[in-house]
Amino acid sequence: MRNWRGWPESDYLKTCAGLALVARPVKEGAIFPFPTHAPHISDQAMSQSTQVATQGRSTFLVSILALLGAALAMSISPSLVRFADVGPLSSAFWRVFLAVPVLWLWMRAEESQPGRSKGKSWSLPILLTGLFFAGDLLLWHLAIMKTSIANATFFATMAPIWVVIFGWLVLGQRVSRSTLVGLGLCLGGGTTLISQSLGLDAGRAVGDALAIGTGVFFGLYFLAVGAARKDTGAARVTFEMSLITIAILLVAALVVEGDIMPHSANGWGVLLALALVSHAGGQGLLSVALGRLPTVFSSLVIFLEAVAAAGFAWVLQGEPVSVLQAIGGAIILGGIWIARPRN
Repeated sequence: MRNWRGWPESDYLKTCAGLALVARPVKEGAIFPFPTHAPHISDQAMSQSTQVATQGRSTFLVSILALLGAALAMSISPSLVRFADVGPLSSAFWRVFLAVPVLWLWMRAEESQPGRSKGKSWSLPILLTGLFFAGDLLLWHLAIMKTSIANATFFATMAPIWVVIFGWLVLGQRVSRSTLVGLGLCLGGGTTLISQSLGLDAGRAVGDALAIGTGVFFGLYFLAVGAARKDTGAARVTFEMSLITIAILLVAALVVEGDIMPHSANGWGVLLALALVSHAGGQGLLSVALGRLPTVFSSLVIFLEAVAAAGFAWVLQGEPVSVLQAIGGAIILGGIWIARPRN
């Protein structure tokens, strides 16, 4: 028998039965392996998600503040190096050596916290960090004494370029377009900031070359600290790398300068300020930030150091900040904002 559409009766009945089965209310899990309604998100899950987002914002804010603190602490070091009554290599040694007790106490306090372990001790990245930082300080202190502070600062601010180059060649790290744009703006802003003081002179060529070398070592230092912080806390990284740096700087100071002892109470005070502010404060805060932020972005702190140095010169030495310098500082801040991490 055929129905009114001309179909065989058996096929027609099977089709109707199938449509009726599909249209019938289905109990969840009886036929379909998936729920028939949208999943319900519990209040507890929503609360945990909100808490994680809040913690992420807090961590980012703390890291940015650490970078700012590091920039401020390191920006005063060129003036202190010139005020010291010992040679540049000796002041480099003392700035690290006198900070060791503070770094040791910080390390013990950090690792005594519940749930915190000391991580990997004396790892290869930590050894490289100490080596690169020793090279950075050796060349930086010599450059400060052999060229103008403006020139030394300008060439040292090339460190982020070396971070990008070595990070790509050695570690295969890729940099986002926004980071490259921000880096370009920071370089332009740094040039504008010190353009009125920058000058090329054959008599300062050695000092300029030393400052360029400083930027190379500082860039390698950033990469090494970033690698070390993956397995070790900030305090232990800073403490152990400082011991390596001390050994290298002591030998260099004794061989080149001989007499490394300060000759006055004022001399000791300058070195103590270098140790507590520039090393314990500056390098310690930098280690904290490098464990939480991308290395390339963190390396832009060197430009903040230039901005802070201009501010200190204005406040402490009465050197006015020109409109051009203010524009350069604003460009640097804009570049850092563009290069900031989005996640």
